[in-house]
Amino acid sequence: MSKRNSAEISRRGLLAGTGTLLPLAFAGCGVLPEPMPPEQLYRLSPKSTFSDDIPAVGWQLGLETPLAPAGLNSARIAVVRGELTMDYYSGAKWIDTAPSMVYRLLIESFENSGKIVGVGRSGASLRTDFELRTEMREFQAEYADGASHPTVRVRINCKLIKKPQRIILASEAFEAVHEARDNRIESIVKSFDLALGSVMKRIVGWTLKSAVAIQSDRSPA
Repeated sequence: MSKRNSAEISRRGLLAGTGTLLPLAFAGCGVLPEPMPPEQLYRLSPKSTFSDDIPAVGWQLGLETPLAPAGLNSARIAVVRGELTMDYYSGAKWIDTAPSMVYRLLIESFENSGKIVGVGRSGASLRTDFELRTEMREFQAEYADGASHPTVRVRINCKLIKKPQRIILASEAFEAVHEARDNRIESIVKSFDLALGSVMKRIVGWTLKSAVAIQSDRSPA
């Protein structure tokens, strides 16, 4: 066999081998998972305006991170479509777990009121006179039967505790609902901001008024 014929056979063999392998290589690329786009993070805002009848106080308040059921103790934005189910919006998250985010917003809201000497985490270096314990019962978007856009529901239970005796002086539940304008996640987050803002505003006023009223009742005549 001539050298030319041998080279031709070798070249054909390589091409045949390449023709067999390349389709397999390209097919393998098709089954690789596509990278998911990054999730958009959303935050809510503290309250900065309050009614004029909130009293100024000379004591300090301690707060703990709100308690919450496992379904709400997450950075994912909860959505309820039925009585016994809970889901989450895809592609969107809070900047922190919902209880941690609400905790920081409550502290900022108390500070923004300008009516309290100090507020911070319970058990820290801050020496507190009262403690506010909170529990998030509702913090989700809800779709009624056939609704094209949701209503946001926020409900927080509060207990005001006297330190150091650790006596519960008062308890109250605060709830707000706000219908989203449409089904866009930006509109839904805005409804969360409005509903939570309404609840926090009432919590600040109730806490300061309740403590002042209790102290007045217990003052010597």
